[in-house]
Amino acid sequence: MKATGFISLWTLVSLPCGQLANPAEHEDVVKHAIKLHRGKGAVITQRKQWVLESCRKLSGLLRQKNVVLNKLKNAIRAVEKDAGLSDEEKLFQVHTFEIFQKELNESENSVFQAIHGLQRALQGDYKDVVNMKESSRQRLEALREAAIKEEMEYVELLAAEKHQVEALKNMQHQNKSLSMLDEILEDVRKAADRLEEEIEEHAFDDNKSVRGVNFEAVLRVEEDEANSKRNASKREVEDDLGLSMLIDSQNNQYILTKPRDSTIPRADHHFIKDIVTIGMLSLPCGWLCTTIGLPTMFGYIICGVLLGPSGLNSIKSIVQVETLGEFGVFFTLFLVGLEFSPERLRKVWKISLQGPCYMTVLMIAFGLLWGHLLQIRPTQSVFISTCLSLSSTPLVSRFLAGSVRGDKEGDIDYSSVLLGMLVMQDVQLGLFIAVMPTLMQAGVSTYSSIFKEILRILILIGQILFSLAAVFLMCLVIKTYLIGPYYRKLHAESKGNKEILILGITAFIFFMLTITELLDVSMELGCFLAGALISSQGHMVSEEIMSCIEPIRDFLAIIFFASIGLHVFPTFVIYELTVLLFLTLSVVIMKFVLAVLVLSLILPKTSQYIKWIVSAGLAQVSEFSFVLGSRARRAGIISREVYLLILSVTTLSLLLAPALWRAAIMKCVPRPERRSST
Repeated sequence: MKATGFISLWTLVSLPCGQLANPAEHEDVVKHAIKLHRGKGAVITQRKQWVLESCRKLSGLLRQKNVVLNKLKNAIRAVEKDAGLSDEEKLFQVHTFEIFQKELNESENSVFQAIHGLQRALQGDYKDVVNMKESSRQRLEALREAAIKEEMEYVELLAAEKHQVEALKNMQHQNKSLSMLDEILEDVRKAADRLEEEIEEHAFDDNKSVRGVNFEAVLRVEEDEANSKRNASKREVEDDLGLSMLIDSQNNQYILTKPRDSTIPRADHHFIKDIVTIGMLSLPCGWLCTTIGLPTMFGYIICGVLLGPSGLNSIKSIVQVETLGEFGVFFTLFLVGLEFSPERLRKVWKISLQGPCYMTVLMIAFGLLWGHLLQIRPTQSVFISTCLSLSSTPLVSRFLAGSVRGDKEGDIDYSSVLLGMLVMQDVQLGLFIAVMPTLMQAGVSTYSSIFKEILRILILIGQILFSLAAVFLMCLVIKTYLIGPYYRKLHAESKGNKEILILGITAFIFFMLTITELLDVSMELGCFLAGALISSQGHMVSEEIMSCIEPIRDFLAIIFFASIGLHVFPTFVIYELTVLLFLTLSVVIMKFVLAVLVLSLILPKTSQYIKWIVSAGLAQVSEFSFVLGSRARRAGIISREVYLLILSVTTLSLLLAPALWRAAIMKCVPRPERRSST
């Protein structure tokens, strides 16, 4: 009982005492309190004397604070009445006094918050982890708010300092005559200040009160520690701060996307170094794969593995590299569409539509069966099955580069069937991305709401089908009325200069990409349709555009496959090699068997022989499973272990794909019609 009374009394007395005391006094008070607490048999008069001294200090400090506040108020009134001061000087002085008042009040509030936090901690149970966690969270929120307030005060001081400098300059200009050059420079300075104020975005002030915005502590890491050895001025150091790296408590790293001063050009040197390093290392890795008979894309993946987190860890701008690599997918699918004419699309559209749908349904059915046997949640089983049902369009496009388009007159070309089915899988990818939010909610829903979730999924499917119909209707209008005049205009303007042609085709790709994105269909489908629309203008047009776009595609594809290698972890594969090989072979064999079964039902009897080649092209897992897996992991649909298994199975299946493709080509395609590129 005495101990509790002492704690409450000490808390009450020390509450305001520490607000204006120096660190030495704080330490003396704490030591004395500990001494009294440990010596419970201390003399009562000694305790009373300590309380009286603390109260005396408290009252003295409070009186001193009130005196200071009254002086500040009188000083503000005196400044406002002083007719000898200019408006800028008055503004500066009043602003300074107000900031000092705010500093006193905030310091007092901080002390009260700290004492209340200490009181909550003393009253709580040290075994109650939840209570301690909540107290820690409250202190963290208080510290974040205090840091924001201090940051605002610092910014206000900088503004006050700027006003003071302006006032001094005005006084100097009034006391001396300016030359013509000085007047010109003064006008330029004022214009530059106005420009800076106009283009400056107050992003921090505008977003700090937005709902859902959290304040977090971050670390600022300077770009190069070697710069500290130089005799850099303070201004140079401040300029370099804009390109430093921020790291939050979750180990996420951030770089500058938009500087406060947009008049100064800046460059992300980390990103430049990453692209240069990938470009240089991709050459020997590609040569090595060509020497041993593998496609060069595996050399680029190896390059990403060597430079990524599992290798040298020299890539700093991973997100930026992956973003640039996405353009490699866009241009690859554009060239696929450029070789895939609408006439060939009409010939195989039924097979292209039915095949992927049947395969996806069968994969999900097998996934739910295995999930029931292994006691896996249905949402997780559906997600994993859908991920594994997709195949890699860029990889198969490389396999088909330069291959034969048909064997006999009237036969269905295996490349047309394969590309048609892959395009339909890209459509399914967009559909699945749209359904993923509902799948996330279904994972935490009760059985009473299953009907609502199914209804919501059906509505989403209807929306996607409507979007697809709108996309293809728009393509029909573009093909009939727009694409011909557009290309002829580009061709006429680009005589002797291919720049206009490349820019015009790239703009058309991005236009189709934007349209499909706005209609909630995958951007990849828009790129493919852009190529198919241009190919409708004839073979000569396709050849001309391919010669211009192909080098761009090749470079961006290197970045894309290298970005895949950034997410390959050889150590994990080695540790779990037996399990991963079994899973990979099971997935590859299952996809191959299902594809053969489905194609046997939907292919004409005269074209049954191509089912082996098409099945071999589909018997791997798409690299887009990386994207889907990362989203599902962030949403809590799958665990970290399942995510790593999906990444590893995808990588191993892509490595096995060339061998399976070559075996199918050697079995089904006559020798004179084979190509070395396959």
